Amino acid sequence: MRIGAVNYLNSKPLVYGLEKLAPEVRLTFDLPSRLADSLAAGRLDVALVPVVEYFRSEGYSIVSDACVACCGPVLSVKLYFRVPPQEVRRVALDEGSRTSAALTQILLAELCGVRPRFEPLPIGCGLESSDADAVLLIGDRAISSEEQGAKSQEQGARSRECEVWDLGERWCEWTGLPFVFAMWIARPGFQAVEVAPILNTARDDGVRHARLIAAREAGALGISTQLAIRYLCENLNFRLERQERAGLRAFYELCVAHGLAPRGLEGTLDSYTDYGCPAR
Repeated sequence: MRIGAVNYLNSKPLVYGLEKLAPEVRLTFDLPSRLADSLAAGRLDVALVPVVEYFRSEGYSIVSDACVACCGPVLSVKLYFRVPPQEVRRVALDEGSRTSAALTQILLAELCGVRPRFEPLPIGCGLESSDADAVLLIGDRAISSEEQGAKSQEQGARSRECEVWDLGERWCEWTGLPFVFAMWIARPGFQAVEVAPILNTARDDGVRHARLIAAREAGALGISTQLAIRYLCENLNFRLERQERAGLRAFYELCVAHGLAPRGLEGTLDSYTDYGCPAR
């Protein structure tokens, strides 16, 4: 079984001990957008992919109630503005992102009434690599900026950014619902009956050991253990429950309304009971 996961801090609790739970699994790590491409190409059987890929692709199935979601600030998805949001004309989108890119487009249109031109921000590049009016960063770099920003404020430094949106926080304040960024998805035709309990057990073990994971990963990311613990234990939610599914449906409907996904998935988002993962 070929399983792909995101090589970000937010995925570590979802794959905790996975290789011991299922020695036959070949686990690989990559960026969200690349995982989506590998799943579509059949190079992976199951992957933790951006939810917007589930919206856009026929034949995919949700194979676990493990996910990456938030009920407020997420810390790892940030939109940095160099002009007031209502004046944005160009936005650089982190090429590692797809769900966050769609969420950026929706929030700017719905909250600010702007439909800017979008351009790619190459993987590995930061804010300084683009002169766009706004820049989207995702993953561990966005978390690092949280601590760096706090230090700059303490030192009285002034940032070029006039405003920063935490997209998880913006969504939750606007809709009153959680936001789901990624889910475990199986490619068309793959019989994934046996994978759900494995992925769910890995998630449960990872959540129980979240503080240990945070302490282990913080140094390599250049952030404090305290911030890593807060991120995994307070900012993120790893279970697809009733409210998360409601948030997922709301995002899907907005993606359809903005031409970012086709119609036809409404029922699957409301009645998810695949592979022994009952609606909660």
